[in-house]
Amino acid sequence: MNPIITPNQLEELINEGSDVLICDCRFDLTNPKAGYEMYKNVHITGAIYVNVDQDLSAEKTGKNGRHPLPTPEAWAQTRQRLGIANHTHVVAYDSHGGTFASRLWWMLRAIGHASVQVLDGGLDSWNGSISQTVREPKPLPSLPEIYPYQGVVLIDEMEQNVTSTNRKMVIDARTPDRFRGENETLDPVGGHIPGATNRCFKENLVSGKFKSPEQLYKEFVLLIGQNKPGTIIHSCGSGVSACHNLLAMEAAGLTGSRLHVGSWSEWCSDPKRPIEK
Repeated sequence: MNPIITPNQLEELINEGSDVLICDCRFDLTNPKAGYEMYKNVHITGAIYVNVDQDLSAEKTGKNGRHPLPTPEAWAQTRQRLGIANHTHVVAYDSHGGTFASRLWWMLRAIGHASVQVLDGGLDSWNGSISQTVREPKPLPSLPEIYPYQGVVLIDEMEQNVTSTNRKMVIDARTPDRFRGENETLDPVGGHIPGATNRCFKENLVSGKFKSPEQLYKEFVLLIGQNKPGTIIHSCGSGVSACHNLLAMEAAGLTGSRLHVGSWSEWCSDPKRPIEK
């Protein structure tokens, strides 16, 4: 399934009466309550709200990053509460070019959930029905099957990669200034993992929508060079915007890259780990 769905395609599915669960993933890293307030103000009719902090992250320890990955068991419980069955067609959107919606997309794809897409252009591109009526999720009657995550890179592998003579390519999705260690307001230390390459997730977009698969393919092939897509590791500040780069590669047909969920916020939590600026 194409990881990206256009507004017209989504509207067609709705009009056909297809069983689609629309998830509003709007969020603000500096104001975690803002996303739900935006949802209550206006959203696509029928959408439920999915909170990046509460639904797509585990408890923070100070060492595991700002948006640690829930256990497979906890993720199954969240899917049950949100009403996401194995067959559910999920469409996620936000108003940030797909940044937060991509996190939901990746977490479902990582457990083998095939029917999940991100709405191209998000709410800003939607010309269909909108609402202010809060829709509470309809929980599943029983816990869905628990699946392990695939495509996850843990901190031990990241540490080994830094010192390896056969280093895997790490693509950091943060803005160039934060990658250089400048204007860091979210994490206590600025910089990046040694050897990482910067491609800001915003480079995947033009006028708020994803570039064509052909253009994304051209740009990522130029970026990764002789590296195979399956060897690429995606990183960012906390494992959110990195999903945007991963999704863009998938849309371009460059499949199999992996995510370091803890990303920079996990890496910089230990002063013994080296950093670059």
